[in-house]
Amino acid sequence: MKAPRFTQPIIRFFLASIGAVMGAFLAGGATLDVTVETRWAGEKVQMGKPYISPIDATARSIDRLDFLLSNFAVVRADGSFVPLTNSFAFMSLGQERDRVILTSVPDGEYRQLRFALGLSPEVNHADPSAYGPEHPLNPTLNGLHWSWQGGYIFMSLEGYWRLANGTNGGFSYHLGNDSSLRMIEVPIALRIKNSAKISLVLQLDRVFGGRRPVAAGEETASTHSRTNDALADQLLDNLVQAWDSTAVTTNTFVPQAVPRYTVVVASNAPLYRFQMPRSFPQPSLPRDNPLTVPGVSLGEALFNESGLSINGRQSCASCHQSSAGFVDAGKRFSRGAEGHEGNRNAMPLFNLAWQTNFFWDGRARSLREQVLAPIQNPVEMHATLDLVVTNLVQGGYATAFEAAFGNPEITSDRIARALEQYLLTLISGNSKFDRVQAGLEKPTEEEARGFQLFFTEYDPRHDQYGADCFHCHGGALFSDFGFHNNGLDLEANAADSGRSAITRRTSDRAKFKTPSLRNVAATGPYMHDGRFNSLEEVVAHYVQGVKRSDTLDPNLAKHPDGGVPLSREDQRALIAFLKTLTDDRFALPNRDSASVVPQP
Repeated sequence: MKAPRFTQPIIRFFLASIGAVMGAFLAGGATLDVTVETRWAGEKVQMGKPYISPIDATARSIDRLDFLLSNFAVVRADGSFVPLTNSFAFMSLGQERDRVILTSVPDGEYRQLRFALGLSPEVNHADPSAYGPEHPLNPTLNGLHWSWQGGYIFMSLEGYWRLANGTNGGFSYHLGNDSSLRMIEVPIALRIKNSAKISLVLQLDRVFGGRRPVAAGEETASTHSRTNDALADQLLDNLVQAWDSTAVTTNTFVPQAVPRYTVVVASNAPLYRFQMPRSFPQPSLPRDNPLTVPGVSLGEALFNESGLSINGRQSCASCHQSSAGFVDAGKRFSRGAEGHEGNRNAMPLFNLAWQTNFFWDGRARSLREQVLAPIQNPVEMHATLDLVVTNLVQGGYATAFEAAFGNPEITSDRIARALEQYLLTLISGNSKFDRVQAGLEKPTEEEARGFQLFFTEYDPRHDQYGADCFHCHGGALFSDFGFHNNGLDLEANAADSGRSAITRRTSDRAKFKTPSLRNVAATGPYMHDGRFNSLEEVVAHYVQGVKRSDTLDPNLAKHPDGGVPLSREDQRALIAFLKTLTDDRFALPNRDSASVVPQP
């Protein structure tokens, strides 16, 4: 990353903010509820819907719009302002995150709301692992950290364009680095006492067609905010002018609902010590299912218990073997307890504590929901939950359930809780790559070249010729755990529509969850349908096999037809790097042996 550049107004703003922190805090005051809506020429923006550009009749649709705001302040009528310190917001069109609640606003009259698009240099380059799981700057929550390149992406704006002559492509605008920090000033007329609400609007049509219009085409397909990046400056200048306020109301604050949950745990159960690599972000562990030593042990036993299937012939471990990164080693599709073959490849089971959607299509929102699905699926274990409960009662598990949950009752909810606890402990983060990052080992020249390719964009306009892998597989977890169409031949498995079967949105057709690349050398075959048997085939797909379609991920659609051109030598280097992500300690021999022994 290049050295930061700043404008004097921004420097003055942050210096003034620091000086006024204590006074604003001690003043007490009102609550200011700020919401942001994204519109195009007055119409509320919907993901995947095409909108016509005001400058050249180009149709544009949005696949991602995520951004970070910070350093909010309100400006009095006399021009003085009150900084609302330590205020950060992560906004996401796709995740429907559109609200930030600001506190300690002094009562009074105000004419302007100020905030920064982006983060101050001190915050931008601080350790991202310090932020809790619900903090707007937690990298797992926002997916906007540059990973080992350092700092955050301040705004990710991605989508597709189509000209009137039918020419089409993707755009990927990642506005970040310290030079992208911009101050936004929105006029308001606010008299505040106790509480107030402000509705802001980001007019997205102005971002493309503002004072410095951005025409669609291959020359404007991407930006990553490098020094002297004219396109980034053009977009940022438009962004500053793209904000309006639509409504200001007072005394209407409605607090965010506090989630209610019930904890089911034995009072004397010792807590399990959850350990993770220092480079990992803080995970969001389930508050209603704290990890305990007996709970994790019970979950491990259940994971290896064939009594969870209809005929006692299959356990979870049958298709998720620890020696193969918890996949069904070498198999494209797994066979269920009764011999039926599935139609999706078994996903690896590690680092699940950082994920919020499960299965290739994301249909389960928690591990507790996910673990019960294979048990009941007719193609997989094909059991009923009542049968499983009966099997476990007869199998002598009552003592283990009592140790974990306080009494010997066995229920489907407790089965799911125990399995969830065990699966959350499967942490993989001790590969050669991690040891290189810690200075304990050195990479070979080929591995180092592969690392460089992995984390470098393919952007010939700026003399960048990387493999562009990190957009979907960046960060300490080597996945954004989002859903993407990665250019597979749709006709080869046309019946599987992926994420769209869950969301019912055509814009999600052929999108599947991004798996982690940790342990990737041990978890083949690859893709949701296991069509590729080797890493060589996978890399070859991204080099020359990418198929264009309406939902192809913008970070692939911006590239030449077929994919990112890499030489044979660079392909080998990339694979050499991927092999450094194998955690040899993760597949321990005793993981297949349950630590809970059912009592007769």
